[in-house]
Amino acid sequence: MRRRVNALTALATASLAVAGAVAVVALAPPAAAATLTEVTNFGFNPSNIRMYEYVPASAPAGAPILVAAHWCGGDGPAMYNGTEIASFADQFGFIVIYPSVTRSNRCWDVSSAGALTHNGNSDPAGIRSMVQWEVQNRGADANRVYVTGISSGGMVTNVLLGDYPDVFKAGSAFMGVPFYCFFTGEVGGWNGDCGSGLITKTPQEWGDLVRAAFPGYSGPRPRMQLWHGVLDTGLHYHNFGEEIKQWTTVLGLSQTPTFTDNPASNWTRTRYGGTGTMAPVEGNSFEGVGHSLPLAGQMRLALEFLGLIGGPATTTSRPPTTTRPPTTTSRPPTTTSRPPTTTSRPPTTTTRPPTTGGSGGCSATYAKIGQWGDGFQGEVRVTNTGATATTSWTVALTFANGQRITQIWSARTGSTASPYAIVNETYNNVIGPGGTATFGFIGSWTGANADPSATCGRTP
Repeated sequence: MRRRVNALTALATASLAVAGAVAVVALAPPAAAATLTEVTNFGFNPSNIRMYEYVPASAPAGAPILVAAHWCGGDGPAMYNGTEIASFADQFGFIVIYPSVTRSNRCWDVSSAGALTHNGNSDPAGIRSMVQWEVQNRGADANRVYVTGISSGGMVTNVLLGDYPDVFKAGSAFMGVPFYCFFTGEVGGWNGDCGSGLITKTPQEWGDLVRAAFPGYSGPRPRMQLWHGVLDTGLHYHNFGEEIKQWTTVLGLSQTPTFTDNPASNWTRTRYGGTGTMAPVEGNSFEGVGHSLPLAGQMRLALEFLGLIGGPATTTSRPPTTTRPPTTTSRPPTTTSRPPTTTSRPPTTTTRPPTTGGSGGCSATYAKIGQWGDGFQGEVRVTNTGATATTSWTVALTFANGQRITQIWSARTGSTASPYAIVNETYNNVIGPGGTATFGFIGSWTGANADPSATCGRTP
């Protein structure tokens, strides 16, 4: 159940760096573990957007912050329910802000002058206030603030990095467009030329638009990771190349990659200014994919790029999570960024109850997150019901109709078909009494898609 927090009003013009340096006399009470909580009165909020926070029990003092921006037609609870971000936050101890648009189409404003200006008067300014609130009231680290977003959220990720390079250290934009590409002069306006991939600028022109958003700023610029499907018609793939031009120029890099590989047959990854996981700019493009990337499988890589995960988890030994609040939309994270169009529809949420099984002080609960065409997304929550901590765990998933797991995260399997024997990763092998670990996967199916039987075992 959501709990509203009455917060002290943050000054709209106070800098985040100063806010982080001021001693906080009394922090707000910690958010209840593993629940999505709405925060009200969080500060300057010119466009009346809403703020939801997720503060896992594993978040230490000085935890980093991730802003997770929803797609058009979505909201904060939908982003929370439709992605694995909260599960990663549990494991690695970072705070997540899920902002929500309140306009009728629930698309982020990336088209007005107020949205494209540092200290402006639209959605980005409200999101900045949310970050300030977390720094001031949760003791979060102002020097480790990141943003990711999907579709319309990918667009506002570009905007936030342009408006507030003094706040955000890195961003990961799924299916977005360059900063300023969508400008119309109207709040929430639709720029058809940009959406259709008809706007082309030189690297210098794109870079100048970013620099003009915050005149006089000479500090470091955030890193950027980009994701796009080649067949995207919702926000045309042409924008992917324009984004790369923009952010390599802003960071003073060549447009020639320093690293190129193919993690999958249809996936090309390029890095600029570096070769490692946290290169200054990274681009990921997918052949044969439209406005419907396999986001759940790629979100882990996005969080690794941002620097939020990659090492050992902070802890997985916490009480079982409370049921997440319902989303107000049935669309999962691959919906289009504009008012309803004929673009492909992604998985729809399921109302089927989860299946549970286990033995030896361990239970496994399966839930279908959604399904589409011949694909689906599932999640398994492993709970230690014993009196001592685990040192490892395994889950057996048996599907009735030949379903296959095609991608998996936060766990491993050596199987290529059902029954699947799934084992923990090295960072989430330990689950304390009453604690949980979660893994997710993308699968394929034909015919009926019944839930699998899910059982688990544990050691010692």
